[in-house]
Amino acid sequence: MNANLTPATAEPSTEPAHVSAPLLVPPAPSIHVRAVITWLAIFPLVALGMMAVAPLTEGWHPVLRALVLTLVVVPAAVYLVLPRLFAGYGAVMRRRNNRKAGQ
Repeated sequence: MNANLTPATAEPSTEPAHVSAPLLVPPAPSIHVRAVITWLAIFPLVALGMMAVAPLTEGWHPVLRALVLTLVVVPAAVYLVLPRLFAGYGAVMRRRNNRKAGQ
């Protein structure tokens, strides 16, 4: 589906497609790296969240306390913290691959 199509005839054109220099893209992180990065996001959020809600939820059932905590921690991790951690990991891996390619 990457063929160049002319708008009038919708047939493949003979013009060459734009070719750019290949980029060194690091492979997706392994399941183990993803687990460590996720833990690095979740643990501090849970620890801080527990300290923050402890005075407010002192007499609550532990399950209800966990529910309230996860309602805040999970979206914060998924939408705020994890994208930044994975972007940082990607930047480090790209820099590392570019150094290897430059040697």
